[in-house]
Amino acid sequence: MTAIELNDVSKSFGFGATRIHALEALSLSIPSQGVYGLLGPNGAGKSTLLRMICGLVRPDRGGISLFGEPAGPPTRARLGALIDAPTFYPFMTAREFLAMLASVSGVRADVPALLRRVDLTRAADQKVSGFSLGMRQRLGIAAALVARPAAVILDEPTNGLDPDGMIEIRHLIRRLAQEEGLAVLLSSHLLDEVEKVADRVAILNRGRLVAEGKVGDLLGGEERLWLDVAQQEPVLEKLGEVAWVEGKGVAVRIARAEVPRLLSSLLSENISVYEAKWIRPDLETFFLAETRDSKA
Repeated sequence: MTAIELNDVSKSFGFGATRIHALEALSLSIPSQGVYGLLGPNGAGKSTLLRMICGLVRPDRGGISLFGEPAGPPTRARLGALIDAPTFYPFMTAREFLAMLASVSGVRADVPALLRRVDLTRAADQKVSGFSLGMRQRLGIAAALVARPAAVILDEPTNGLDPDGMIEIRHLIRRLAQEEGLAVLLSSHLLDEVEKVADRVAILNRGRLVAEGKVGDLLGGEERLWLDVAQQEPVLEKLGEVAWVEGKGVAVRIARAEVPRLLSSLLSENISVYEAKWIRPDLETFFLAETRDSKA
């Protein structure tokens, strides 16, 4: 069973010449467990999509299903969400805030367990006004977990964090998916972070889906040798089909054991090699290729 499914969903804003097509005939199927990354440049439709899933925006056409049933109050009660920066009452402690949120939501929450899940036990009785940005983000995720959801929507959860804070949130997201069996829909512009935690990703551009699948399948390709050389043409002619221009250098499909012989051969022919390194496909390169192609 899928956690979230969109079928041919479209949404526009405005009228006439100023009409903006935020989403166009979008279909997605988000598994009931694991981390699903949602990517796209500014204006791609990510925020509209998240708000639509949460019931804050209504689609013009198409359907949304949650946990195998049409989206509505009963099924959305099984969602937790952290959209934009979390808002707190600064005079409350973390423990008081979560208890208050559970009370107004009409749910019974194990507040100490929630605090343990996001590693805030030692800060449980500190006022939120004294929290760092990373602590606030973790408390926001705890708030999204108050009602024991089956799926969690996180919008830019590492935005503005330092490297240590990013690592903490990354580990928390993986725990939610791997150890607790939740579906996590993660929207972020930090492609490296998404690549580290996501099982599958969808890339939107101008309201349309331009790529979707397992991260490993999308990146494909094998590790290859990259050479920064004074002249590309002699290298391409020498190596034939196993070499191609990549960026400002030449990529070569070659076994590691053959590299010393290759470099010696190039140097013997007076081809200057300024740098040689192993590289592999990454999500940023794939993302830029897909979004730039779709704009053409």
